[in-house]
Amino acid sequence: MASLKTKTARSLKWNIVDKVSTQVLYAITGIVLARELSQEDFGLVGAVLIFQAFASLLVDSGFSFALLQRRRPSRLDYSTVLWFNLGVAAVLYVGVWFAAPLIADIFQGDRRLIPLTRAMFVALPLNAAAIVQANRLMKAMDVRMIAASNSLGLAVGGATGIALAISGFGAWAIVAQTIAIAAVKSLVLWTTSRWRPLARFSWASLRSFFGLGSKMMLSSFLNTVFQNLYSFFIGNRVNLTALGYYSQSEKWSRMGTASLSQVLTSSFVPALSAVQNDPDRYRRLASKMTRFTAYLLFPAMLWLATVAKPLFHTLFGTKWDASVYLFQLLLFRGIFVVLNSLASNFLLGLGHGSDIVRQEILRDVLAVVALAVTFPYMTLSTAADPVAGVAIMLWGQVIATILTWLYTMAVTLRRLGSAPGTYVSDLAPYFCLTAITVPAMLGAAALVSAPYLKLAVEGAAALAIYIGINAALGSKVQKETFTYLRGAFAKNSSIKKA
Repeated sequence: MASLKTKTARSLKWNIVDKVSTQVLYAITGIVLARELSQEDFGLVGAVLIFQAFASLLVDSGFSFALLQRRRPSRLDYSTVLWFNLGVAAVLYVGVWFAAPLIADIFQGDRRLIPLTRAMFVALPLNAAAIVQANRLMKAMDVRMIAASNSLGLAVGGATGIALAISGFGAWAIVAQTIAIAAVKSLVLWTTSRWRPLARFSWASLRSFFGLGSKMMLSSFLNTVFQNLYSFFIGNRVNLTALGYYSQSEKWSRMGTASLSQVLTSSFVPALSAVQNDPDRYRRLASKMTRFTAYLLFPAMLWLATVAKPLFHTLFGTKWDASVYLFQLLLFRGIFVVLNSLASNFLLGLGHGSDIVRQEILRDVLAVVALAVTFPYMTLSTAADPVAGVAIMLWGQVIATILTWLYTMAVTLRRLGSAPGTYVSDLAPYFCLTAITVPAMLGAAALVSAPYLKLAVEGAAALAIYIGINAALGSKVQKETFTYLRGAFAKNSSIKKA
């Protein structure tokens, strides 16, 4: 039987493969759609996605987190959660069908939102059907088919969206893409899995998840409020074009932050739950996970922020220039979002759902305070910067997220029994090494003028310096990562030759 270390490494590998492949497909589709569709098209879909995010949250109700945290969930447990997910999805879809005109009224009474909302929410029951199947694979730390379903779904959905966008269907291209992705992912997971649910529903089983599940649902609800608060007020207070600019910057920044957070949760929580009764081992594992996160997080976020302008110009021309600064601010905030997510994983592994809820409450309170302070400036705009007020609003959210991280870090370290110095020593080396690469990136970019060349030389300089210095300093995280990747590559090569 594979060791916990091997299972965690394998899970990390497939989660990273999943995120890299899906983000490449997502990026290709996003580039084409950003070129073909207008800012207002993205604003229309962004308005619908606010409500879909809350509906998706209610469908899951935090029970998938509880399933991951439980050491040995039964077939009845999985079956109960599946039937619950599907039942809630059906009720919500009916409710949204009748509520669609009210949603349109919120955004300047734009009646185009009514059919868009009703169509977009078809993805809700399709996604609900896939939650338990994906959860079982994550629990077993065998996520290969999750990676395959995500990639195939994005490929089919991307092709559908691109075809409709080129044909002039506007925002409907994104709606069709969303439905296709959900349908294909669910179909792949069900056809490749031998697990089938029992034709039974257990209230006792559902109640056993309610303690942690309700806390995680409340935490996720508050997190969703935090993530969608800005979109709501931009669309309601400013206009849908400004929401389009924000949605575009948020979408591309989320490719980094959400992917890292999802990789950490699906890879780390099952491993942490396996050693939850061994405090010393749990603490050592948490420290190692923090170092690995820092190794990936700081270069990913800071490098993307550095290359933001040539990146957007290479992909979109100058059409989305107003999104560049918003993108950079969201990446900076994303560093602390991921660190908060990592701390939540440590708390979740120990079953401290109440701490996670308190963290989310604090973040939302701070976010509302920041929003209240910046609200009068939200509609500010100039000819050169149509979203100047939105940027001011985001600065308030950056500060709120940093303050939340400081609180979360203190609570998590107390629960783990770790010293603050240990936590800082796990993070600081990788931040400092990344900071060293930024001036070199900018200096290398000054040697060329074309955006795609700037992007290439900045990326090459950053990778060479970061990997080189880590190697020279004997970084254990980098060494273990490369050793595992070489071993996996050699194993795959030998299998192909056999």
